[in-house]
Amino acid sequence: MAVLRLKKLYKLLALAILGVIIIVSCSKEDIPTPIKSNLPNYDLPNIKPKGNENYLRQKSDYVYNQEKVRTYELMIKPEDLAKIDANPAAEEYVEAALIFEGDTISPVGVRYKGSIGAFAGCLSDPDWGHPSGWKICEKLSMQVKINWNDRKERFFDLNKLQFHSQNYDKSQLRERLSYWLFAEMGVPAPRSVHARLIINKKYSGLYGLTEEIDNRFAEYFYKEGKGNVYKEVWPVKPNGEVQSDKAFIEALKTNEEEQNINLIKEFGQALAASTPANSKDVVKKYMKIDEIMSYVVVDRAIRHDDGPFHWYCKDETVNSCENHNYYWFEDKKNKKMHLIPWDMDGTFEHIILNSNDYTGMVDKWGGISNGCLPFKTSIGKMQLSAACEKLAATWVSFDQEYNTLKSHFISNFVKNDKLISQLDIWAKQIEPFIIEADKIHNKGIEVEVKKKTTTFIVWDYATKSLRSQVKGIL
Repeated sequence: MAVLRLKKLYKLLALAILGVIIIVSCSKEDIPTPIKSNLPNYDLPNIKPKGNENYLRQKSDYVYNQEKVRTYELMIKPEDLAKIDANPAAEEYVEAALIFEGDTISPVGVRYKGSIGAFAGCLSDPDWGHPSGWKICEKLSMQVKINWNDRKERFFDLNKLQFHSQNYDKSQLRERLSYWLFAEMGVPAPRSVHARLIINKKYSGLYGLTEEIDNRFAEYFYKEGKGNVYKEVWPVKPNGEVQSDKAFIEALKTNEEEQNINLIKEFGQALAASTPANSKDVVKKYMKIDEIMSYVVVDRAIRHDDGPFHWYCKDETVNSCENHNYYWFEDKKNKKMHLIPWDMDGTFEHIILNSNDYTGMVDKWGGISNGCLPFKTSIGKMQLSAACEKLAATWVSFDQEYNTLKSHFISNFVKNDKLISQLDIWAKQIEPFIIEADKIHNKGIEVEVKKKTTTFIVWDYATKSLRSQVKGIL
């Protein structure tokens, strides 16, 4: 009996401490805005804007203001919400209304989105390698399509909004911190902030609102934005041959009707025909060296091991290997190719030790294993050393530029604790909203595995772990 009374006392003490944390953490200006809706009956009217709405007058910097955590609301007919909940991996759009700061944009399209990792553990089928089944997590990544049914008006100059659930990253900070680092080092990268999302009057939680890589991204970063965006296609195959026209066309994310792949194909052909003696000249012609070497410096510092330098192989043949989680933008006016980073929820986790054997890369930058043949990792998944394929091998040869930019990165972001300071700022910014979701979704649930969203205690531990990993960059 004494033991039971003692356990009960400890539990009450823990709850009291958490209550103090909540009171201290949430100042008046940090208290989340109330959940409300101006579409009480789930009506989805076809609203023609007057032209003076704030979302038509302001540009996208308003959405990606780093000082704010804004609230977005979606209204979806219950039968349509049930439809996409039943099979999120189908990524099928349904109609919805988007409500934001007094304006209603209706109709828009809404769907769940994600790759294998985004759905892992969140669908009823336990086979995470083949996502299927109904939604079992409180949050899933969502895409809101503003230009739904040929709508011409944009939302703060954007065509789409992407709400990332960040279920894998319990700190919910890795993605935002990584993109910020790329941008600070001069690499065009999607902008990312945090946002609250309400769905049918119910608070869904805190999401990462991360910029879509599309024509709007291209126009923002490259002014005129004339050129194609490609997703996950490498200019040359792992064996050094130019990529197929079909692969380039299937990877197009903009200008799909035109199918003008001339520049990226020309780049691939030049690489395929190059030799170790002239491959650097080819890369200099088609890429900005400081930009791509800055990309490499940041990518390797944050250990984005699930990115373009991880070649996953299906078997022991080189051409069975492929990489993912990146985009290309081709600047047709200046005839330059730009590599764009993507999918950052697993960054930093391999700095101190390989936290995820599936995504972990064996080689350091420039390293070669198994004589440039695919090899097995500890869990049996095969990979190919990045330095064995022609483009990365050429980037490795820019060792002087790489070392100079790496020294700049260490001096300006690591040794002076600028990276840690930014992490702390954003952790403080989102803390009230982590607490809010914990209080709403986990109320009365005592068993940890049954809790519907990340608890404050789990988030706090994950944030401290991330802080340790950032400090381990040196």
